[in-house]
Amino acid sequence: MTRTVHSLFLGGCAFIGGVVGSILLHHSMTRATAQSTPPPPAPAPINFAANPLAQLSDRFEAVVKQVSPAVVSIEAIKPPPPATNGATQRTKPVEESGSGILVRLDGINGIYVITNNHVVNNAPADKITVHLADDRMMKPTQVWADPESDVAVLKLPLENAPTALLGDSDRMRVGHWVIAFGSPFGLNQTVTHGIISARERGQISLGNTIRIKDFLQTDAAINPGSSGGPLVNLAGEVIGINTAIASQSGNNSGVAFSIPMNLVQRIARQLVEKGVVSRGYLGVQLAQAMDAEDARRLGLDKVQGALVESVYPDTPAAEAGLKTNDVILQIDNVVIKNENHLINLISGMPAGQKIRLQVWRNRQVQSIDVTIGDWTAAKSRLQSMQ
Repeated sequence: MTRTVHSLFLGGCAFIGGVVGSILLHHSMTRATAQSTPPPPAPAPINFAANPLAQLSDRFEAVVKQVSPAVVSIEAIKPPPPATNGATQRTKPVEESGSGILVRLDGINGIYVITNNHVVNNAPADKITVHLADDRMMKPTQVWADPESDVAVLKLPLENAPTALLGDSDRMRVGHWVIAFGSPFGLNQTVTHGIISARERGQISLGNTIRIKDFLQTDAAINPGSSGGPLVNLAGEVIGINTAIASQSGNNSGVAFSIPMNLVQRIARQLVEKGVVSRGYLGVQLAQAMDAEDARRLGLDKVQGALVESVYPDTPAAEAGLKTNDVILQIDNVVIKNENHLINLISGMPAGQKIRLQVWRNRQVQSIDVTIGDWTAAKSRLQSMQ
């Protein structure tokens, strides 16, 4: 018994000694390894010159820094709308909010805000408040509006303030990057980005007052409150004024529309210089869209041109001999894509200009000479006939 216990004791001591020795050896090796292994190298700095995404990010940041000081938010208090269909007259004023951009117009003194008509329409100047990026608030001294294009211009009592550069919207192509500025849901100085998704969009419904529809389409996020804000290219130039979205919910769905800046500039200059926008007209009612069935019925081999539904009496179109079911295919050397294309071209022409139309009638092309009329003088009479 004593021999057995002694053996166990010696074996236990040997085991414990082995364990302790192993721990000490492991600890010694660990320390030696730790001392001999160099520290990991510091991460290399990003080479922005060789990283296109980093360069693009820097470009976005530079554009935002350049343009943001000229972006404004707008609040307008409008009188209650008139009652319709026997409804009870509303007594509370309507509050509208939107966005805008500070600009200078070549050859015209002063600083102006460009925004949408639907943001400020019917609101007197003393009920419109412009919030600048530096938190100043002011009332416009004068307001001009063009409901047919949804453009409005506000004159501010400012001598010096940051203003945005105005770009050439005709140079924008599908796929070009753009940045949208605005105040969606009251969140001032919000910036989103996207691309130009399409050009010359016109087949969209924006209410009865808007006739001039020639939009840039973008997938940059635009929401309520962003109306009137600028759409900007990566050169920091305003190439459009955001005006509408296509959405069933009323919020961004990736399909938004911006008025091209070249059109906005022409309208803004006329509003400030003359108080009204001069436009030409023919005096025809056009089909909202010509589909494949209409083209086949008329003997056309493709869907193109503007289909005349009716001709108003005592108008340039009536005097020139245009008829119902004529399809206007061309103005001088310009091929007509659709009814909006025709309206936009004619509207941009001065009264008295002579043009030659190529018209599809009785399954053949005919030439008809027309003298452009003055839309401002004829508008009231024609609108009462519709």
